[in-house]
This record gives sequence, C-alpha cells and structure tokens, in this order.
Amino acid sequence: MAVQTITVRNKLILQNSQQHDAINKTLKQFAFACNQMLAVAKAENCWNPAKLQKLTYYDIRAITQLKANHVCNAVRRVVNAKSSTGKVKEFRATSIALDVRTFIYKDGSVGITLVDKRHWFEWKLSYEQKKLLEGKHNRFATLSRTRSGQYFLNVAVEVDCDKRYVSKNKAIGVDLGRRAIAAISTGESWDGEQLNKTRDRYAKVRANVQSRRSRSGRRLLRRLSGRERRFQQWVNHNISKSIVGIAKKDSAIISMENLTNIRQSLNAKPRNRQERRRSNNWAFYQLRLFIQYKANIAGIPVVFVPPAYTSQVCSHCLRIHPDPAKSFRNEKRFVCGYCGADCDADYNAARNIAAYGVTINSPEAPKLSCGLVPQFVLGAKPHQEPSGRVG
Repeated sequence: MAVQTITVRNKLILQNSQQHDAINKTLKQFAFACNQMLAVAKAENCWNPAKLQKLTYYDIRAITQLKANHVCNAVRRVVNAKSSTGKVKEFRATSIALDVRTFIYKDGSVGITLVDKRHWFEWKLSYEQKKLLEGKHNRFATLSRTRSGQYFLNVAVEVDCDKRYVSKNKAIGVDLGRRAIAAISTGESWDGEQLNKTRDRYAKVRANVQSRRSRSGRRLLRRLSGRERRFQQWVNHNISKSIVGIAKKDSAIISMENLTNIRQSLNAKPRNRQERRRSNNWAFYQLRLFIQYKANIAGIPVVFVPPAYTSQVCSHCLRIHPDPAKSFRNEKRFVCGYCGADCDADYNAARNIAAYGVTINSPEAPKLSCGLVPQFVLGAKPHQEPSGRVG
C-alpha cells in the first residue's frame, strides 16, 4: 500500500532552565559538527555518506559531546543539503535531526536524547495529531528553535493512502495565479484580493520600520515575523483541501501547470517594484505541494502539464489567435474570435489544463491537436464579431 509522509508539529513545554541549556548546547554542537563535516567534504570532494562518516566520525566524537546517532544524523544532513540545494555555505544552530534512538513518544510526553542525557518534555497534541501518532513507528523527527526562543518537535509520520477509483477521462484543471489564487475547471475560484492586500500592508509596515532603524522597530519586526507566512499557509491549506474534496467527489484526477522557473521569466520582463515584489512572494509552489500530498492521501492522481498556450487557446473550439503577438484574452475576460465563446479567462485556462491532463493520462486518444491544426495549415481567420456567451 502506498504511503504519504506528513509532519506532526507541536511546541515543547520545558520544565526548567536545565532543559533550555541542554537543548541550546546540543544545537550548537550539532551545527559545529555539520560545519566541520562540510569543510572535510569540500576539501576531499566526498559526498558519499558512508565515506564521509568514516573520515569524520571519530574526530567529531572526540571534540564534542554528541552521541553516536547525533553524529550519524549530522553526516546525513550535510550530504542531503548538498544534494538538494547544490551549494551549502554554513549550518546554523537552529535545528537537529533525530532518529528512532534519539527520541521517543510515550503517553503525551516525548523523550529526546541531548548531549548530557535523555530529557522528557510535555507535548500537548490535538486530537487529530494523537490519531496520527497512535500505532505509528516514528523513525525521524527534527527539533527546531524559532527566532523567539521557542522549541518545536516535527515528527515525520507515514499515513496510508486510500485506494480510490478515478476516471482516466475526467480531470479537474487547476489554474494558479495572483489575482485569482486558483481557478478550477468546474467553475470555482478563490480570489487573491485579500491576500494581496495583507501582503501589501505587511510590506508597507516593514519598509516604514526599517527606515527608522530603531530598537523598538526591530522588536516590532520580530513580533510581526511569521504572521504573513502563517496567513499564506492557512489560505493555501484551505484552497488545497477544497480542490482535493471536489476531485474526490467527482472521482477525477487533478491536472496542474508545471510552473518551474516561472519567477525567472517574470522577473525578466520590465515591471515596477510592487509587481516584482508580488510575483516573488507568490506562493504557488506551496499550494502545489499541499494539493499533492492531500491528493496522495486521498488516492487522487496529480498530473502536470506544460503551461504554454493554456491561457490563449479557446477551451470550446480549441483554436488560438493567428497572430502570436496577440491573444483573445483581455485581463479577466476571454472572448474567442472563432466560436464566440465569452467566459472568465482563468476558467477558460482551467478547462484547457483539464483537457491537457486527460490527454496526458490517456495518451491513446489525443484530443487537443486536431483543433489546432486547421488554423495554421489552412490559414483560417477569426470572425470580427463574436456572438454567444459560454461560462
């Protein structure tokens, strides 16, 4: 049976200052060990975990108080950071990787092995979090410290995925954007006006506070830190839950655009500072990840399609404007010059994405190329006055 890994995150409740000092000491030594291993890995050009552990294990154990499993986890963190990011400068004392021998969850408390001994912390969980942890063999976790000095434990939990029948010829197309955070081919959409206003408000506050360069301003920035991120995360969780729920109800796959490197192409265009900031703060990838893991748990396949022409093709007659420099789309409205279809532009793009998803999922019966061929081969011209309204 397929499984999906999700994270159970909650705050640790410290009983005394001894636990506080022990955690900070462990975090510092773990970061020191990672940086020492990173220096050796760069000098020896060694990124194999077994070879790097052989080169550094005994030296790290001799100069730190870290346990054996801490050192092994430090090796894996260095190698994984290199493989995921490609370039690592320095590790900071903000988190430590744990495994089954360095943490244990038992009766509402969690035991974590630190440099001196195993400490037990109170760990208040919600009902849903308790259900996730019950009967699970938790192998990996991360102990992290926030900027405000709070400590959180993130436990990786494997959840069994549902076995669900979905139609190969039915897809829910998802068009992602900044004006409308998401629009789907069934007609639902989620407006991004409130999110953009919230981001603009936080950006204005940060600019005003940073220009004053005062101590009280730095305290305000620390207090506001994370609020914008948490609000964005809350919005994306709600949208992704709704989209997966609709796909479950319709027994359909989910089709999305592959927007890799979209920021680079947007930043290459001349735009003002506000538009550049908004596009760089666009959290489309987070929404994509939320949809993916929720759909995986629900047993809903997710396919990705190329984004080219999804906003320019008419989803009803499958034709595109003959002039490559023009489009039938105008802001939020799409009016086809061939069939006269008049509908919301995001809805039109979502229908195209759904059709592309069905074609990719069922390649034995392509349906999209036929409508595009005549206009290029025969040189068809668009009608001057579109009629009718669809949408």
